[in-house]
Order: sequence, then structure tokens, then C-alpha cells
Amino acid sequence: MIVLGFDTSTRATAVAVRLGDGTTTQARDDPPAGAHPGHATRLLDMAHQLLAGAGIAWSEVERVAVGLGPGTFTGLRVGIATARGLAQSLAVELVGVSSLQALAAVALSADAGAFADAGGAVSADAGGTAVNGVLAVTDARRGEAFAAAYQPGDRGLPQELTAARALPPQELAGVVAEARQAIGGAQRRWLAVGDGAVRFHSELQEAGIAVAPERSPLHLISAASICELGVCAPAMSLQEIVPDYRRRPDAELALEGVGTASSVLT
Repeated sequence: MIVLGFDTSTRATAVAVRLGDGTTTQARDDPPAGAHPGHATRLLDMAHQLLAGAGIAWSEVERVAVGLGPGTFTGLRVGIATARGLAQSLAVELVGVSSLQALAAVALSADAGAFADAGGAVSADAGGTAVNGVLAVTDARRGEAFAAAYQPGDRGLPQELTAARALPPQELAGVVAEARQAIGGAQRRWLAVGDGAVRFHSELQEAGIAVAPERSPLHLISAASICELGVCAPAMSLQEIVPDYRRRPDAELALEGVGTASSVLT
């Protein structure tokens, strides 16, 4: 199955094409600090370039897979609107994938020691040992993180142990504690990955949770992972593909604040 997959839940735009033989080609656009994300301007062009490079026509795409978040409001809206539009215009299957699950999938399939930095392994006891518990953490802004815990599941897919949520960094350790309780206290080598894990590494490490080195590719949501999860997931209707915000939009809160202030003044 030829799958076009992409994720726009973070500042990055990640796109991949999975070919019929299972090989994947992918591309990323990571804007520099202070620059606007290129979701709206880069996504379709990146997809076109990948398909052309693989010698695949748009008409040969059989399924579109998109990251549903949780993530930034504008980014998710762009990605999901694009996925819906492509699925309709190409008359192909559409599937939504958890962006946090896609983030966890790469870490669960990797050897933690393979992503050691120049100074040593990911943590004192994790070097060379396959990771079997992942805390996927992305930056939710407002001083919060989106997080969920996973372990290896059936067919190599990440099994969610805790539901994704937005929470302050000091509560991240509680997610792992909840995950441990869900699996009856079984031992796991926990590794935190994602741009939220980088931002809140101090809080995580203080709680005894290993964090992949800052420049590790494990912190990036992979569009190839979106494709792989998308192959296994059942096709969904256009109405089922909706953004997973996990909290209310900034604009809505701002309007509510204005309304509250107005009522006080009057």
C-alpha cells in the first residue's frame, strides 16, 4: 500500500511516503527559533517533491495518514484540512494517528544505546538496552506539556498506558507513576522523548526519568512512523478526522477573558 503521511502537530512539518514494498522516504521542515512554522506553505510542496522523487504519481497514492495531535491549534488545523482535502480529491482512504503514539513508536523500536551522545549513554543504566517504556512529551506552550506513556504492544505498535493530556511539568512524573500502576508495577526502562522532554528535562531527570540527549532524533515526530501506524489503522470517515487539542484554544480563552472583564466593568 502506498501511503502519504504527515504531521503538523509541532512547529515542524514532517512528510513521508511509504511505498508498496514497505520502504519509506521522508522530509522535514524545522523552522529556526523565532520563525513561523511552514505548515501552510510547505506541506503540499514537500509531499509533491517526495512523490516525484519516488516516481509516484498522486493518482497512485492509496491512503493518506495524518497526525491528529495533541499539538498546536493552527498546525493541526492545517494538517487535518489538507488530509481531508487530499483524501476527497484523490478518492483514497484516510486515517488519523496519534502524534504522541508516532513519537513513542520510534523510541520503542530503537536501542537506547544507539542514541547516546558523545559523553555516554542516555542514562547510567540504559546504555545498550532496548527501551520498553516511553513517555512521549511535546511542548504544549503556556508552560505545559502534552504527555502520554506507552509500552510495546501487539504487532509492534505502541500500547497506550495513560491517556494523552496537557499538564504542568511538575506533574510529568505522575504520568509514569500512573503507567506503572496500569501494568501492575512491572519493571520498565522509561525514556522521555519529544521537544517537551527537552524543554522540561530538569523536571524529568529529577524524577528519575531518563531523557534522550538533546539532539537525538528520538525527539522528532517521524512522518515515516505516521505512515507505519497509518497502514495498521482502520480507514476513517472525514467526520472522524478531527484535531486532538486536549485543551481550549488561546483565542477562545482570550474572548472569555474579555467577556468576563466587560461584565465586571458594567
